[in-house]
Amino acid sequence: MQYAVVFPGQGSQFCGMLADCFEHMPQVATVFEEASDVLGYDMKALVLTGPESQLNQTEFTQPALLTAGYALWQQWQTVASAAPRYLAGHSLGEYTALVCGGAISFSEGLSLVQKRGQLMQQAVPAGTGAMAAVLGLSELEIAQICEQVAEGEIVSPANFNAIGQTVIAGTAAAVERAALALKAQGAKKVLPLPVSVPSHCALMNSIRPAFSEAIAQCTWTLPTIPVLHNATVAAADSVSALQTALIDQLSQPVRWVESIQWLAAQGITQCLECGPNKVLQGLIKRIDATLQTLPLQTTAEMLQAAELCGVSSK
Repeated sequence: MQYAVVFPGQGSQFCGMLADCFEHMPQVATVFEEASDVLGYDMKALVLTGPESQLNQTEFTQPALLTAGYALWQQWQTVASAAPRYLAGHSLGEYTALVCGGAISFSEGLSLVQKRGQLMQQAVPAGTGAMAAVLGLSELEIAQICEQVAEGEIVSPANFNAIGQTVIAGTAAAVERAALALKAQGAKKVLPLPVSVPSHCALMNSIRPAFSEAIAQCTWTLPTIPVLHNATVAAADSVSALQTALIDQLSQPVRWVESIQWLAAQGITQCLECGPNKVLQGLIKRIDATLQTLPLQTTAEMLQAAELCGVSSK
């Protein structure tokens, strides 16, 4: 059977995540120790006990989720006898996919996403940006309404998460205007999101030069497993194309619906979510119910997934 591994982005984190893994998965503890050495703070303590306010700050969230996803991936390598056909990640998860695919080392990946989080936080002063999830309207309707109510400010689709679920981002006032207009248009719900940074919109354009420089300072190679990029819904065919896709991802929407549809069109039958929580499983089921979605959060889940995918090492 053909399977892909997917990695979650911000919003999947929570205090206490992977708590059972540290006791039962030796690879997880090792990876978290390495992350602590690279970043200079106790990553295990942060994800287990917080404080939650710190874990939810994007400059800490991004390295935490990268560490969690990579740690589970390393454990998965001890269970699976064959690699997935593709890797993909939602927003920040794209970086986890690239680390797991060997495009960049874990230590450099950690430092890069920490820098990414710092730059994103600096790009928009606290309280001036916002994001909201829109349920029940088409992507085209949402894009048109955002354009109509912008009034010289920024508001646009940021994440095409699932059929009937799109996230918008921009300045706080413009997002509020859009929310009212979307409800009037018939949206089932418009839910403000508790995020510190309005990602994947033009407000991030100001940090493109600094982030481009940070990317250029890292050592890159094409991944050994193709990684699907959010901005292009394609695997890069050169290092320069890979770098450009990451820079573009800052201010362009996450095309998750198209990504999952593309995987299904390639014959993928299982998507395994490698990270805390089960956010992507829910989204994938709403995009294509024929895809089997499974978590990789416990040893039992990994053994079950390996058996179902036909890659059990036993």
